[in-house]
Amino acid sequence: MLKAVILIGGPQKGTRFRPLSLDTPKPLFPIAGLPLIQHHIAACAKLIECKEILIIGSYTTTHMAQFVSDMQKEYHVIIRYLQEFTPLGTGGGLYHFRDQVRAGSPTAFFLLNGDVCADFPLKELWGFHEERPSALVTIMGTEATRQQSVYYGCMVREATTKAVTHYVEKPNTYVSTLINCGVYVCSLQVFHTMAEAFQRKQDGFYSANGQNGAHPGYMSWEQDVLSPLAGTNKLYAMQVSNWWSQVKTAGSAIYANRHYLELNKTKLEAPCQIYPDVYLHPSAVVDSTAVIGPNVSIGAGVTVKAGVRIKESIILNNATINEHALVMYSVVGQEACVGEWSRVEGTPSDPDPNKPFAKMDNQPLFNTDGRLNPSITILGAGVIVPAETILLNSIVLPHKHLTRSFKHEIIL
Repeated sequence: MLKAVILIGGPQKGTRFRPLSLDTPKPLFPIAGLPLIQHHIAACAKLIECKEILIIGSYTTTHMAQFVSDMQKEYHVIIRYLQEFTPLGTGGGLYHFRDQVRAGSPTAFFLLNGDVCADFPLKELWGFHEERPSALVTIMGTEATRQQSVYYGCMVREATTKAVTHYVEKPNTYVSTLINCGVYVCSLQVFHTMAEAFQRKQDGFYSANGQNGAHPGYMSWEQDVLSPLAGTNKLYAMQVSNWWSQVKTAGSAIYANRHYLELNKTKLEAPCQIYPDVYLHPSAVVDSTAVIGPNVSIGAGVTVKAGVRIKESIILNNATINEHALVMYSVVGQEACVGEWSRVEGTPSDPDPNKPFAKMDNQPLFNTDGRLNPSITILGAGVIVPAETILLNSIVLPHKHLTRSFKHEIIL
């Protein structure tokens, strides 16, 4: 038997994802028509050996209860949400709930970060891990550019055995172009290593009289567990060339949307002219003169009226796009309304297509001279854009009623 653990953090994280995370927890934000972590659950549920999926985070149970119940019905696998009493870091939550992970004596468990999007090759990862009896943890790794690698966990591994000899999380200088994807297989013995790390944390906390600020149960999976395991022949890495990306900013959601649509192609009864790939919720009402695609997701209860053009965008539940409006490289929030003949447009923030292995540049909101970095346009929930208005590279917080056009602005 195998289990899977998905780490989703909490509301104090994901600030770069605002305003989209203001009314929907980031792990439940819909990408290609499914909540972000449903893609993880679907990948785990494909493995017959995977009998239980544990979701660990510090969101309140009320935020997650309905989602968990829906997932159990859909995938017929035990799914539970375990709420951290306080944010415990990437390793602390896992260690805190170690008894739930070990219950039923699984052979091993998958560990997945909730903010990664990928074509998850879990079966291959599990096979790779099984072939190496000394492995405590096997990391799914991928190639990045030399410049971007320093923003990730970097690994050096032996060419023949694939054992990781050196691991540094977000190094100050170049270490290697092989980066950690945030997807792992772990043997249960890893909890012994975590117990030692936990003890070191406790000793540090009490010897400093609690002055070092961190909660004594706080633990970083990458720094407190993976780094010490490197070079002990217990940490291995499987390099993959499958598509992978992080979702840190709203712009990366548009990029992930495109790839998930491509991975999960479905035959669509086209109500209008469609350029694939497009996800259209069955309850959406689309006029036959609209033109949609490529790479568009349209949620439940959305109304798309005559002559509308939408491309490279995500339209969330119950939004209305009125006659002859144009929406591109944008996210339109729940119950937002775009007026007729309006133009809502952002700038694509995709990886550089001319650089092999380039990843998303999750840029900060503002550049060094205080101006908004060009990125997608975001309309928060309930925003109303009047007719014949242009919104370019702007972010509008929820429930605003705009009265004019905006360019490169945040409308608070």
